[in-house]
Amino acid sequence: MYTTTSPTGQRTAPTSAPPPPPPAPAPAPAEAVTPLIRGIAVLRELTDANGTLSLSALERATGLARSTVDRITATLARMGYVRVDGRDVFLAPRLMELGNAYLAALRLPSLLSPAADALADELDESVSLAVADRDGIRFIHQATRRRAMSLSFRIGDLLPAERTAPGPLFATEWTAADWQRWRDRRAADPRDLSFTAVPPRGHGPDAAYDQDFVRRTEEAAANGWSLDDQLIEPGLVALSVPIRTAGTPGGGRERVACVASVVSHTSRHTARSLRTTLLPRLRSAAARMEEELHRTPPPEPGPRPAGLALWTGASKTQLGRDFVESLARGLTVLTAFGEGRPELTLTEVARATGLARATARRALITYEHLGLVTTSDRAFSLTPRVLALGFPPLSRTTLAEIAQPHLADLATRIHESTSLAVLSGSGAEIQLAARVTTGRVMSVNITVGTRLPAGATASGRILLADAAAQEPDDALSSIRSQGYALVDEELEEGLRSLAVPVRDRAGRVVAALNTAMHASRHSLPECVTDLLPELTATAARIESDLHTASRFTHVPLT
Repeated sequence: MYTTTSPTGQRTAPTSAPPPPPPAPAPAPAEAVTPLIRGIAVLRELTDANGTLSLSALERATGLARSTVDRITATLARMGYVRVDGRDVFLAPRLMELGNAYLAALRLPSLLSPAADALADELDESVSLAVADRDGIRFIHQATRRRAMSLSFRIGDLLPAERTAPGPLFATEWTAADWQRWRDRRAADPRDLSFTAVPPRGHGPDAAYDQDFVRRTEEAAANGWSLDDQLIEPGLVALSVPIRTAGTPGGGRERVACVASVVSHTSRHTARSLRTTLLPRLRSAAARMEEELHRTPPPEPGPRPAGLALWTGASKTQLGRDFVESLARGLTVLTAFGEGRPELTLTEVARATGLARATARRALITYEHLGLVTTSDRAFSLTPRVLALGFPPLSRTTLAEIAQPHLADLATRIHESTSLAVLSGSGAEIQLAARVTTGRVMSVNITVGTRLPAGATASGRILLADAAAQEPDDALSSIRSQGYALVDEELEEGLRSLAVPVRDRAGRVVAALNTAMHASRHSLPECVTDLLPELTATAARIESDLHTASRFTHVPLT
């Protein structure tokens, strides 16, 4: 039974006067951690700027003093959450551990994404899963189609509810206070300028536009599905159905846990044909998702973070005033949540992070003020807003992009060119996916995209050895056991190369990290004693970033 809190009759009359200014943010509680508020502001500005800004631009965007921005970015860099390159700041893949904590605690991506992916394959259309974020929707999973006209948003992107297909389904459960918050937001931001994931609307207040959302919500309550007919931008159409939680014996009613959507383009479907041809299959898939959600018991709690409080203390000792310890400790609080830990008491948060109760309490008060944490019956839980901390731009990163700064660091340390290679489609060749050169007069000069015969290169042998892992007696078994490949002047006279594997979360070798040099610069024993440890350590750092980035997203190799 769908129930609706109808907003009809509560709208204000249209006016030609300019919209009122946005309401002033509520003052921070006295116990809020100011450096943590400032650090979150920096991360949000970087996210809205698609992952990178100069230090000067951060200063202007946040209104913070340059010295404060420098200290915050130095602290975030120490945590591995950003990378500072000269005057520019870049979001780093490790930051995704904050969004991962929310997605793991939510459970829905792990449970429902296989069915969403299967539906996308069956329909040959993009499929998404979204949750409600106040009066907006936020994506938690995307299964996209590879076409020239790509239709997808990034995981973590926030959209205004009234411009989407999922929005009316979530709005069927809005209270009067929710509707009023929506009206306040519409009055303050009539063109949707605060929603950076969608094109802004071309005009200001529109009573008919707002009334249309009321109508669509009432229809969604009656029909159990909703359509987006080019509300986001011309050509984009979407069809959505809800996935509901089960009711509880104590009287708790079912609610919309998330919404599954099929997204297409008007060259393939009109909104009407999307509904008439695909709705039955979408409903069937949603029913299977609901069954999976209802029958799967909560998981056992996963491993907790370890030694975070000790690490922040040691970093403060090493970096001095450039390390903002209260920011670092506050951010570790978010990582206390995760799989099997969707709700935690203050005591449990303090125990998981190793922080004092008073420190954990102040961080949680700060997050509740910022909308990143909610509380119920003395238990805290993360909100979808955590995904606004870097997840959207980082969810589209590739393995080559992850590896690039690590290749640069390695090249600086060993003074030789470094590269990352993957197997080509046929498996007979490797393709260079990323590369960093050195400033030597005589250096190896092979450009990104170059293809080379796999059997004649160190990287190729690493990749071929893993592909032939089921054949223990093959010629590449020694490479698998020793963990590296060393090729001496086989591809070209005078060229010597050394490579180690890079593995994904499942342990499969997906790429090879390589360094190549003239044979006169390092003897074969020196390659093993001097260069191999550096390559192995760098591969471990690439793998760590890859494992974080790929927990809930697909990371392309190139």
